[in-house]
Parts: sequence; structure tokens; C-alpha cells
Amino acid sequence: MSAAAAAAPGRSVGRGGKSGILHHPITRSALPFLNGGAAGMIATSVIQPVDMVKVRIQLAGEGVGKGAIRPSAFKVAGDIIKQGKFLDLYSGLSAGLLRQAVYTTARMGFFTTFMNKITANAKTQGRPVTFGERTLAALSAGGLGAVLGNPADLTLIRMQSDGLRPLAERKNYTSVVNALRRIAGEEGVTALWNGCLPTVARAMALNFGQLAFYSESKARFAKIEAFDSVLGKGKNAEVGRGIAASAVAGFFASFFSLPFDFVKTRLQKQTKGPDGKLPYKGSLDCAMKVAKEEGLLRFYRGFGTYYVRIAPHAMLTVLFADWFLKLTG
Repeated sequence: MSAAAAAAPGRSVGRGGKSGILHHPITRSALPFLNGGAAGMIATSVIQPVDMVKVRIQLAGEGVGKGAIRPSAFKVAGDIIKQGKFLDLYSGLSAGLLRQAVYTTARMGFFTTFMNKITANAKTQGRPVTFGERTLAALSAGGLGAVLGNPADLTLIRMQSDGLRPLAERKNYTSVVNALRRIAGEEGVTALWNGCLPTVARAMALNFGQLAFYSESKARFAKIEAFDSVLGKGKNAEVGRGIAASAVAGFFASFFSLPFDFVKTRLQKQTKGPDGKLPYKGSLDCAMKVAKEEGLLRFYRGFGTYYVRIAPHAMLTVLFADWFLKLTG
């Protein structure tokens, strides 16, 4: 009797002859996306206050020049709490979660899908997966995810930066849906894709640092016997390798993506002035003006805060995604 015939009525049979909804071909195709999105949303819920501080640091001193005051992360966080309340650190959380639901769902799902095909192809050819293949998968997945997630990303920046405006000029968005509707209504639907180019560049750089280096590091750490000798063979060593690989991924994700993140934040925060013009004409114009007026190192100002925001988020995302993959495997 075939595996399909042996399965219970109404239950689908997937890979390896396993039955049930989790092993249906459609479910197997969707799981990488669902697992990635869920992992990203959990990580964002933990990291949101750090992200709020990071955005405020990037916007501090805009247009003032090289002599601008450089606020510390602790001062920015303290000022936010003094001016309102502790929960203000979670401003834009709904937009952040929507961003993860779209952007991280797409980039993690596409990366896993691409890597599954690359791995199968490499196995057929009797060779290991190359770092170049991992890089291509990471860059492609990051770019696709960023285009889809840009409206939520822009809304997040607008909600987080609204508190920097004079009281009379604040938009006082009540939710991510309210912000999306008002931005589209007041500035046009295409405004939701403002800063899309640097967003895509940032996502590709971040994905390259996070997913390509995580996948590569994990493969290389699997060959290091020190994990077995220190943590013992089996599950403990596997967890240790995952944490070590995620730490490597977090650093490179931060290093490669911060300059693009900085330009993206400036472009997405900008609105038309009294003269009806925007401060920056585009990504290149923004980068050149910042470099000229504020110095090249401005692109890496706040790296510590950015690392504290990106590295744990990158680590938690890949670790939760791996965990969900095992639960649904």
C-alpha cells in the first residue's frame, strides 16, 4: 500500500511520507516565511526601546553641522522618559511589528527558500555550498523584503521621530494604520516608498551580514571540535554553535548596514518645509550633504547603540527561526 493510501482520510502526505497539515507541500513552502516573520516580531518586541533611542540619535543635530552636540544613548533615553513616560520608548511598536510581519517574513522566507534550492543543487553536484551562493541568496532576499516592507518602515520612522517636532507641528499618530492612512492621504501613496533605495541597500547589507555570515559561521563552527569538548556533544554543542554564529552575524549585520540605515532614516523622516521643498533630493544628495556638513564619521555615530539594537535582534531572529524550524520540522 502506498504512503498516500495509508494516510488517514483528509490528511495530506508530504516529504518523507509524513502526514498532517504541517507536512502538506503548501504548508512546507509557507513555513520559512511564517517562522521568519514570527521570529522577527518576537525580537522586535524585545529590542524596540533600543531602536527608538537609535533613531533619535541619528536625527539629533540634523542640519546643525559638525559642531552639533552628540547625545549619549543614556541621555536620549532619559530625556524621552522625562518628557513623557517609560512606555514612550515603545512608540511605533505597532509599525515595528507590521514591518517585521512584512519585511522579515519576506526576507527570512526567501532566504530559506533560496538556500534550500542551493543546498539541494550543491548536494546533487557532490560539493558544499559556497559563501558566494549564501551571499547571493542573502542579498536577493534582503532586497525583495525591503521593497515590500518600506511603507511600514517609513511609518515606524515617522512615529518615532514625531516627538522631536514642536508641539504644534506634531502629527500625533494613534496607530500604524492611522499613520499609513494619513501619510498616503496627505502626501500620496507613493510617499510610502520614500527612501526605498537606501532601505533596499540597507536590507541587502544587513542580510549579507546577518544571514550569509550566520549560515557560513554555523557551517564552519560545525567543524570545530572545541564546541564538543567544552559543551559536550549533542544538543549543547549545537546550541553553542548557533549562539556563536549569531554573534558573528550580529556584528557584521551592524557594520555593513549602519551607513545605509542612517541615510534611510534621514530620508524617511523628512517632510516638506515652508518653501514646499524637501531637505534632501535623494539618497546620494543626503549622503553628500551629511558628509560635507557633518563629516564622514557621522554615518557611524551611534554605532554602539545601533549594535546593541541590531546584534541582539539579528541573534534572536536567527535563533528563534531555527527553533521554530525544529518545532515544525
